[in-house]
Amino acid sequence: MTTLLQIQSSLFSADGQSSQLTNEFVSAWQRNQPASQIKVRDLALSPLPHINAEQVTAFFTPSESRTAAQQKLVDLTDDLINELKHSDIIVIGMPMYNFGIPSTLKAYFDHIARAGVTFRYTENGPVGLLTGKKAYIFATRGGQYAGTALDTQTTYVRDFLGFLGITDVEFIYAEGMNMGTDIKEKALAEVKRKLDALAA
Repeated sequence: MTTLLQIQSSLFSADGQSSQLTNEFVSAWQRNQPASQIKVRDLALSPLPHINAEQVTAFFTPSESRTAAQQKLVDLTDDLINELKHSDIIVIGMPMYNFGIPSTLKAYFDHIARAGVTFRYTENGPVGLLTGKKAYIFATRGGQYAGTALDTQTTYVRDFLGFLGITDVEFIYAEGMNMGTDIKEKALAEVKRKLDALAA
């Protein structure tokens, strides 16, 4: 059975444009593959704390030596990683905020990047351990940035996921959301036309 993990990073939760597009994609996916298991993580409803020194120290403390507080910090990250490990398809709704990814999504990335767990260093460089997965990124932007130097999201997210071993990554852009009704509706219509084909 295929497991799909849907990650929402819009600060507007389900009301965000990126969330609405991922919801439509997941609905189409369920129609095409009704036996799939769907898991949803909404980073607006359940935001993650930023990584700090206390948490990093807990990671590097042997399990038998951790305090209860340290173990609680490690358990949070372990839960996120196990959820990701057991998913075959990753669907991320990602708006652009101030030319970057939402801070909640960056916090999520910081939690799941764990040396020896989701990647490891070798004499030939880092090796990602989360292989065999497909990721779809639904990127919504107020302006039009794809293919320009101002698109800081695409390279970063592709490189980060690749670092973890997720190299089959497809970006779907809905741009010009704040550039007038005509441009917005055209962009959304183009994305929605792709949804069924992508979900197949």
